[in-house]
Amino acid sequence: MNQSTLVQIAERLESLAGKLPEKIRRPVLRELTPLKQLFLQQRRPRFLFIGSSKMPMQQIIDPIFASDREQRLNVTLTPVHRWTDWTIPGHGTISILDARGAGNSVQAQIEDELRREPADIIFIFDDGRSDLNEQITAPPGETKIIGVSLGSATRVVQLEEALDAQPHVRDRLLTVVRITEKQSAETQRLMSLLAAELPNQAKIEMIRISRDRHAQLHVAQMLIKSTTAICAAVGAQPIPLADMPILTSLQVLMVSGIMYISGRERSLRAATEFIAALGANVGVGMLLREGARAMLKFFPGWGNVVCGMVAGAGTYAMGRAATAYFLEGASLKEARQTYLKSRRKRSRRALPSHE
Repeated sequence: MNQSTLVQIAERLESLAGKLPEKIRRPVLRELTPLKQLFLQQRRPRFLFIGSSKMPMQQIIDPIFASDREQRLNVTLTPVHRWTDWTIPGHGTISILDARGAGNSVQAQIEDELRREPADIIFIFDDGRSDLNEQITAPPGETKIIGVSLGSATRVVQLEEALDAQPHVRDRLLTVVRITEKQSAETQRLMSLLAAELPNQAKIEMIRISRDRHAQLHVAQMLIKSTTAICAAVGAQPIPLADMPILTSLQVLMVSGIMYISGRERSLRAATEFIAALGANVGVGMLLREGARAMLKFFPGWGNVVCGMVAGAGTYAMGRAATAYFLEGASLKEARQTYLKSRRKRSRRALPSHE
């Protein structure tokens, strides 16, 4: 699925939202924002490296981002003191600006790079031999900082104390970790922290690299929540089936997004095939909506709100089933059961009582 497809879906959704009543338009646009950030505005995470370490870049980032030999990072370009892309085949790409040990003569160049593309996270490296009593120079601003020690466990404590003693660093310090040649629990904790702290635009790429299950589930839930809310809000409108084409596209996009988070390629066709395998027709939520609207003529007072809830039930169920299958390791049969159970549960909430 190319970027132009995502742009078209976003533009059609915004156009549709513009036709909605003001009370509904604002929530729809609010839920659309994280979807655009996560997928339409997706970019590589940008990390600034500063500090004392003279260790070669490959030896630093391989244990963190590519612990498996088959997944060693490939550098596409090797400019000095400029943003450089490092790619993990089949996973993702990160951008690194290596300013470790940079002298005054290149500070202007580094500042230009940061103005052009600000760093998401600053890494302060300590090789275990530098004087921690010296002032640590970090770019001003609010960018979060992570201390990285390449020395002993005792040195980690010393580095943390040194960073904590500097006010311009202390208030931005996320953690201090120790990196060894092999991936450890510390590096996995670091990967999880990065996935949580990065802005939405860079979060997806980091999650694909880290394979952090908690982060995957968090973003999947965010995706399901926003998609369900949009489908429910628009589905509550009285124009019969007029909104089906764009909302069915959004349902498929939700499933393909969950696939992409899991590390697979993003494919609308594969997402549609998965939905069909669940036994759900694309647009099932909208069809349920029209049936509910006809039935609700006999239940005065419930109105279009209930129709929207019914419309969102199918969307939510698809998202839960996709999460179970692609992220939680469920079989297709188990995912189908999750879909049916979730749809029934959400649909029952929308139906009026007989009292």
